[in-house]
Amino acid sequence: MPKEINVNLTKEQREIMFNEGTERPGSSALNFEKREGSYHCENCEIKLFESTAKFDSGSGWPSFSEALPGVFKTKTDYKLGFARTEYHCANCGAHHGHIFDDGPTPTQKRYCNNGLCLIFIPKDKK
Repeated sequence: MPKEINVNLTKEQREIMFNEGTERPGSSALNFEKREGSYHCENCEIKLFESTAKFDSGSGWPSFSEALPGVFKTKTDYKLGFARTEYHCANCGAHHGHIFDDGPTPTQKRYCNNGLCLIFIPKDKK
């Protein structure tokens, strides 16, 4: 159960973040974000990823090769009939996506994140 749900979240954001939903692939404007900056949890605003870890995976969701240390907790998800590693914000419990082992070197990881769960903060706005 989340510590606290941000009252400004949309119905779709709440569905994804607290009922483990998924946004449509290709629907996030963050797929095309190329500026330097950082990505934060939309619910609690904790910093999750640096823009240097973002890459175009071709999956339709914003993807990252690594997260900041300790920002996520994981669990195994069998919703599609096979095991996948699901990740949630360690601070507020919000579901963000799944981790796959098909990312770029050196991590070989792909954090496949729902764009609606992220806030992008450009480097020049910090």
